[in-house]
Amino acid sequence: MYAVIETGGKQERVEEGQRLLVELLGQGPGADVSFSPLLVVDGATVLATSSELAGAKVNARVLGEAKGPKVRGFTYRPKARHRRRWGHRQRFNTIEVTSITLGEG
Repeated sequence: MYAVIETGGKQERVEEGQRLLVELLGQGPGADVSFSPLLVVDGATVLATSSELAGAKVNARVLGEAKGPKVRGFTYRPKARHRRRWGHRQRFNTIEVTSITLGEG
């Protein structure tokens, strides 16, 4: 069984026991979070409409934080002696999917 969830403006395909990086959720390590799935597939059964997914949930546990790769940038304006170097590392939460539950409908 797997589900598709949306978090941080992105969609992820998840299964029970899977660990993945998502954008910061504002929760500390050990916190439980739940997501509303956009799609649930259980063998030959596919739940995709809002009425079928009414009570479905994907539960996960926050394991900690991680940083993504370093992104380096450089801007300049020609003939103006203006140069600027900058860098950025995106912060993520590491989560582990604990359960996928189907709705009543």
